Amino acid sequence: SPIILLIIALILIFDGRPVIFKQERLKKGQKTFIIYKFRTMQKDAEKYNIKWAQPNDPRITKIGRFLRKTGLDELPQLFNILKGDMSFVGPRPIRKDFAILLTQYCPDYPKRFLVKPGITGYAQLYAPYGSTIEEQLKKIPYDQKYLSGLSISEYFKILFKTVLFVIKGRKW
Repeated sequence: SPIILLIIALILIFDGRPVIFKQERLKKGQKTFIIYKFRTMQKDAEKYNIKWAQPNDPRITKIGRFLRKTGLDELPQLFNILKGDMSFVGPRPIRKDFAILLTQYCPDYPKRFLVKPGITGYAQLYAPYGSTIEEQLKKIPYDQKYLSGLSISEYFKILFKTVLFVIKGRKW
Protein backbone atom coordinates (compact mmCIF):
# COMPACT_ATOMS: atom_id res chain seq x y z
CA SER A 1 0.00 0.00 0.00
CA PRO A 2 1.24 3.52 -0.72
CA ILE A 3 0.48 4.52 2.89
CA ILE A 4 2.78 1.81 4.24
CA LEU A 5 5.56 2.83 1.84
CA LEU A 6 5.18 6.48 2.85
CA ILE A 7 5.35 5.59 6.55
CA ILE A 8 8.47 3.48 5.97
CA ALA A 9 10.12 6.36 4.08
CA LEU A 10 9.24 8.90 6.79
CA ILE A 11 10.60 6.73 9.59
CA LEU A 12 13.81 6.05 7.63
CA ILE A 13 14.32 9.74 6.83
CA PHE A 14 13.53 11.18 10.27
CA ASP A 15 14.30 8.37 12.72
CA GLY A 16 16.48 5.85 10.90
CA ARG A 17 16.43 2.12 11.31
CA PRO A 18 14.83 -0.06 12.46
CA VAL A 19 11.46 0.77 10.90
CA ILE A 20 9.61 -2.15 12.43
CA PHE A 21 9.39 -2.61 16.19
CA LYS A 22 9.13 -6.20 17.40
CA GLN A 23 8.00 -7.14 20.88
CA GLU A 24 6.90 -10.29 22.67
CA ARG A 25 3.23 -10.27 23.67
CA LEU A 26 0.67 -12.76 24.93
CA LYS A 27 -2.06 -14.20 22.74
CA LYS A 28 -4.86 -16.73 23.22
CA GLY A 29 -3.90 -19.35 25.80
CA GLN A 30 -1.25 -16.98 27.24
CA LYS A 31 1.18 -18.16 24.57
CA THR A 32 3.85 -15.73 23.46
CA PHE A 33 4.23 -14.32 19.97
CA ILE A 34 6.11 -11.47 18.33
CA ILE A 35 3.97 -8.45 17.52
CA TYR A 36 5.00 -6.07 14.73
CA LYS A 37 4.43 -2.32 14.76
CA PHE A 38 5.99 0.67 13.10
CA ARG A 39 8.63 2.04 15.45
CA THR A 40 7.29 5.14 17.19
CA MET A 41 9.82 5.52 20.01
CA GLN A 42 13.51 6.21 20.23
CA LYS A 43 15.69 3.15 19.72
CA ASP A 44 16.69 2.85 23.39
CA ALA A 45 13.28 3.76 24.86
CA GLU A 46 13.25 0.83 27.28
CA LYS A 47 16.95 0.49 27.87
CA TYR A 48 16.65 0.68 31.65
CA ASN A 49 13.07 -0.44 32.38
CA ILE A 50 9.71 -1.14 30.79
CA LYS A 51 6.75 1.14 31.28
CA TRP A 52 3.54 2.14 29.59
CA ALA A 53 3.68 5.11 27.22
CA GLN A 54 2.45 8.36 28.73
CA PRO A 55 0.80 11.45 27.22
CA ASN A 56 3.59 13.63 25.82
CA ASP A 57 6.09 10.82 26.44
CA PRO A 58 9.55 12.18 25.50
CA ARG A 59 10.53 8.74 24.11
CA ILE A 60 8.02 9.09 21.25
CA THR A 61 9.46 10.44 17.99
CA LYS A 62 7.78 13.17 15.94
CA ILE A 63 6.67 10.72 13.28
CA GLY A 64 5.72 8.30 16.05
CA ARG A 65 3.40 10.83 17.64
CA PHE A 66 1.41 11.11 14.40
CA LEU A 67 1.40 7.34 13.85
CA ARG A 68 0.13 6.69 17.39
CA LYS A 69 -2.50 9.42 17.20
CA THR A 70 -3.94 7.89 14.04
CA GLY A 71 -3.28 4.25 14.94
CA LEU A 72 -1.28 3.79 11.75
CA ASP A 73 1.60 2.35 13.80
CA GLU A 74 -0.54 -0.80 14.05
CA LEU A 75 -0.56 -1.56 10.27
CA PRO A 76 2.25 -4.16 10.45
CA GLN A 77 -0.01 -6.21 12.72
CA LEU A 78 -1.85 -7.27 9.57
CA PHE A 79 1.06 -9.71 9.28
CA ASN A 80 0.19 -11.01 12.79
CA ILE A 81 -3.37 -11.59 11.56
CA LEU A 82 -2.11 -13.50 8.52
CA LYS A 83 0.06 -15.64 10.80
CA GLY A 84 -3.00 -16.43 12.96
CA ASP A 85 -1.70 -14.79 16.14
CA MET A 86 -4.33 -12.05 16.13
CA SER A 87 -7.69 -11.07 14.70
CA PHE A 88 -8.94 -7.66 13.64
CA VAL A 89 -11.16 -7.26 16.74
CA GLY A 90 -10.38 -8.40 20.27
CA PRO A 91 -8.54 -7.40 23.43
CA ARG A 92 -5.13 -5.86 22.78
CA PRO A 93 -2.23 -8.27 23.19
CA ILE A 94 -0.25 -7.38 26.28
CA ARG A 95 3.27 -7.97 27.54
CA LYS A 96 3.71 -10.83 29.98
CA ASP A 97 5.14 -8.58 32.72
CA PHE A 98 2.10 -6.31 32.57
CA ALA A 99 -0.32 -9.27 32.51
CA ILE A 100 1.28 -10.64 35.69
CA LEU A 101 1.01 -7.22 37.34
CA LEU A 102 -2.64 -6.69 36.36
CA THR A 103 -3.58 -10.19 37.54
CA GLN A 104 -2.45 -9.15 41.03
CA TYR A 105 -5.12 -6.42 40.95
CA CYS A 106 -7.78 -8.45 39.15
CA PRO A 107 -7.72 -12.26 39.47
CA ASP A 108 -10.14 -12.52 36.50
CA TYR A 109 -7.66 -10.74 34.23
CA PRO A 110 -6.38 -13.98 32.58
CA LYS A 111 -9.87 -14.66 31.17
CA ARG A 112 -8.98 -12.25 28.37
CA PHE A 113 -6.63 -14.93 27.04
CA LEU A 114 -9.55 -17.20 26.16
CA VAL A 115 -9.94 -15.29 22.89
CA LYS A 116 -7.57 -14.10 20.18
CA PRO A 117 -6.19 -10.60 20.68
CA GLY A 118 -7.07 -7.94 18.13
CA ILE A 119 -5.72 -4.82 16.51
CA THR A 120 -8.79 -2.91 17.58
CA GLY A 121 -11.70 -3.36 19.93
CA TYR A 122 -13.97 -1.94 22.58
CA ALA A 123 -11.18 -0.88 24.94
CA GLN A 124 -9.29 0.95 22.19
CA LEU A 125 -12.42 2.87 21.27
CA TYR A 126 -14.06 3.52 24.65
CA ALA A 127 -11.50 3.20 27.47
CA PRO A 128 -8.58 5.43 28.47
CA TYR A 129 -5.28 4.83 26.68
CA GLY A 130 -3.89 2.76 29.52
CA SER A 131 -0.76 4.59 30.70
CA THR A 132 -1.37 3.65 34.37
CA ILE A 133 -2.51 0.57 36.28
CA GLU A 134 -5.81 2.30 37.02
CA GLU A 135 -6.44 3.00 33.33
CA GLN A 136 -5.48 -0.56 32.40
CA LEU A 137 -7.97 -1.91 34.95
CA LYS A 138 -10.72 0.20 33.35
CA LYS A 139 -10.18 -1.77 30.13
CA ILE A 140 -11.02 -5.14 31.72
CA PRO A 141 -14.83 -4.92 31.36
CA TYR A 142 -14.38 -4.07 27.69
CA ASP A 143 -12.01 -7.02 27.17
CA GLN A 144 -14.46 -9.39 28.84
CA LYS A 145 -17.16 -8.51 26.28
CA TYR A 146 -15.45 -10.89 23.83
CA LEU A 147 -15.86 -13.93 26.09
CA SER A 148 -19.48 -14.46 25.03
CA GLY A 149 -18.65 -13.77 21.38
CA LEU A 150 -19.47 -10.88 19.05
CA SER A 151 -22.25 -10.72 16.54
CA ILE A 152 -21.31 -9.86 12.97
CA SER A 153 -22.94 -6.44 13.39
CA GLU A 154 -20.92 -5.73 16.57
CA TYR A 155 -17.73 -6.81 14.81
CA PHE A 156 -18.30 -4.51 11.85
CA LYS A 157 -19.46 -1.65 14.09
CA ILE A 158 -16.09 -1.81 15.88
CA LEU A 159 -14.25 -1.86 12.55
CA PHE A 160 -16.26 1.12 11.27
CA LYS A 161 -15.62 3.13 14.45
CA THR A 162 -11.93 2.26 14.18
CA VAL A 163 -11.79 3.78 10.70
CA LEU A 164 -13.32 6.97 12.13
CA PHE A 165 -10.78 6.83 14.95
CA VAL A 166 -7.93 6.67 12.41
CA ILE A 167 -9.38 9.62 10.47
CA LYS A 168 -10.00 11.78 13.56
CA GLY A 169 -6.99 10.63 15.59
CA ARG A 170 -6.67 9.38 19.16
CA LYS A 171 -7.13 11.75 22.05
CA TRP A 172 -4.85 11.01 24.98
